[in-house]
Amino acid sequence: MLDRRLIMNFDWTLLSTVVIISALGVFNLYSSTYPHTGEGTPLYLKQIFWLVLGMGFMILTLAFDYRTFIRYAYLFLLFCLLLLFLVMIFGRVTSGSQRWLPLGFFSFQPSEITKIALILSLTRFFTREDNFHGYRLRDLLIPFLFLGVPVFLVFKQPDLGTVVLLFLIFVSILAFIGLHPRAWITLGIGWAALTPLIWYFLKDYQKKRLLTFLNPDLDPLKTGYHIIQSKIAVGSGTFFGKGFLKGTQSQLHFLPEQHTDFIFSVLAEEWGFGGCFILLLLMLFLISKGVKIAHTSKDQAGALLAIGLSAMLFWQTFINIGMVIGLVPVVGVPLPLLSYGGTSAITTLVGIGILMNISMRRFMLAR
Repeated sequence: MLDRRLIMNFDWTLLSTVVIISALGVFNLYSSTYPHTGEGTPLYLKQIFWLVLGMGFMILTLAFDYRTFIRYAYLFLLFCLLLLFLVMIFGRVTSGSQRWLPLGFFSFQPSEITKIALILSLTRFFTREDNFHGYRLRDLLIPFLFLGVPVFLVFKQPDLGTVVLLFLIFVSILAFIGLHPRAWITLGIGWAALTPLIWYFLKDYQKKRLLTFLNPDLDPLKTGYHIIQSKIAVGSGTFFGKGFLKGTQSQLHFLPEQHTDFIFSVLAEEWGFGGCFILLLLMLFLISKGVKIAHTSKDQAGALLAIGLSAMLFWQTFINIGMVIGLVPVVGVPLPLLSYGGTSAITTLVGIGILMNISMRRFMLAR
């Protein structure tokens, strides 16, 4: 029987925030794809389906103690690695990338759920025992394997955005658990030394994206076109915006990928600085809730898991918004709960469901 205290400790504020952001995302997606002239179901209706399905999974996660997810973390990571391997063989190729597994009437992107698998696996590893003197590099062989194998498989797709996210989530968790200062210095030197090698393995279009990030006018009609049009859309929104369905950049379809990677540009053009500010406040509240859940968790596993999930939400939001306003290179990272994408929406909602899970059960564990 479900413990009555779980329901009493349910975080309705967090759920309300998720519903509001999701609703804003649907309205924004409707605008970005208006008018719908193609065949098939409009994207905003598909997104509603994915969001409802994702919230179903979110509620389902509440039925299990979050420590159960941690217990089976390694098996989940192996399952994700298997899916990533299958993508290399059977994956559907779109725009030069092989990231999706076709499953009948929809496609599934395994790299999305790999983010949660990595967080769960790192949580299980680092909660085995306390290290009061800080972890050294020799203590991190297995965590580096947890990161390295999926990063290699995702990089082969190629999906540079998810690679960057996996790395940033990993670093965020390392910062939380505490590394020895020498380990940080060694990692910094190693990263600087590897940068030229990473450049060598990048695809030509990825190199061009990085170069046009520094100078968009270098190739204004191709690789620089995205960011130039995005900046025009964001800037033209001024303070109050042009109004719903009145954004010229989006309605005339000057914005590439305006329903996915550049969905924030549509919002900025139509609702201006005021609308963007409200959205950022909602996202900040959502992420700060995750950090608060980590702080109030009664065990180390819950705290570490909440930090990892909060980092996932933070970095996705930071990179996407930074990308559309020219602060970071265009790497193809969706904005949580706003960009169109079934796997992304479900993964985000499952992650939030686990945060709620930790919050609900904080009173049931002794310190």
